[in-house]
Amino acid sequence: MNTSVTATVVTPSTPNPNKQQKQTAKEVIAANVEALIEQLEQGHSEALTAYLTAMGRFHNYSFGNILEIARQKPDATRVAGFYAWKQLGRRVKKGEHGIRILAPMIGVRRKKDGEAEKDIRTQNQAVLVGFRAAYVFDVSQTEGNPLPEFSERVSGNAGEYRDRLMDFVIEQGIELEFKESIAPALGMSYGGKIALLPGQSSAEEFSTLVHELAHEMLHKAERRTATTKTVRETEAEAVAFVVGKTIGLQTNRASADYIHLYHGNAALLAESLEVIQKTSAVILSALEKPSAEATEERETDMAQAS
Repeated sequence: MNTSVTATVVTPSTPNPNKQQKQTAKEVIAANVEALIEQLEQGHSEALTAYLTAMGRFHNYSFGNILEIARQKPDATRVAGFYAWKQLGRRVKKGEHGIRILAPMIGVRRKKDGEAEKDIRTQNQAVLVGFRAAYVFDVSQTEGNPLPEFSERVSGNAGEYRDRLMDFVIEQGIELEFKESIAPALGMSYGGKIALLPGQSSAEEFSTLVHELAHEMLHKAERRTATTKTVRETEAEAVAFVVGKTIGLQTNRASADYIHLYHGNAALLAESLEVIQKTSAVILSALEKPSAEATEERETDMAQAS
């Protein structure tokens, strides 16, 4: 565990921290929030820019084509056409059979000269004239350059904090399970239930659980309807960043990239500053060794945070 963190934050080995230690913890939370704001103000990282550029080459398919892809290749995860894969530095493996979908055929409806002169904007109007068979390939059917990763990963070792966090989640009446079927998501919050993708590193699992716990604490019932997805993801990931960084994890730019991916920014984070700080404080308090006084204070803080 990072000893420099326990020197500035309420240490889990201290069952009854004094007032000065609590103030120090608040200062550390504020400093970590400021660090995240600075990262957001720096804009997209190179990793996120490359990821967004690559993802821009994948189409959003109609419901009918999604069913066709699932019927022909149930394990498909990322599909694109032959030339799209080529632009991404990958090539279709020899002998692979394409997945048949229907692609729209667009024609041009030309108006008579007299009508066209009345409104130049409608001189040549694009219209759907039909569909044709097209073929796409799943990433598993290709080889070549690896696709850009979403962002840097959280690293480090959550140690005993992992078990304490899980205990806290269960104490709140939230069911916790590990579920492979949620892939590619690392975690899911269902309202009273959290699912985690098995096989994550200690740091990633801890960060994911904090993120989903923040959703459970902040974004259920009335408040969910009063916020946008951008706000909810910004708040949850900001809490994960603050808590992870405070216990000594190497957060890198993973949280900033995640928030940018959901169109969040520094200004939006600043608007949610109070709720982020309070929620982070509640979770960090739960990571201390339990005591009657700490439990009472945590319940009060949770009521205020919600």
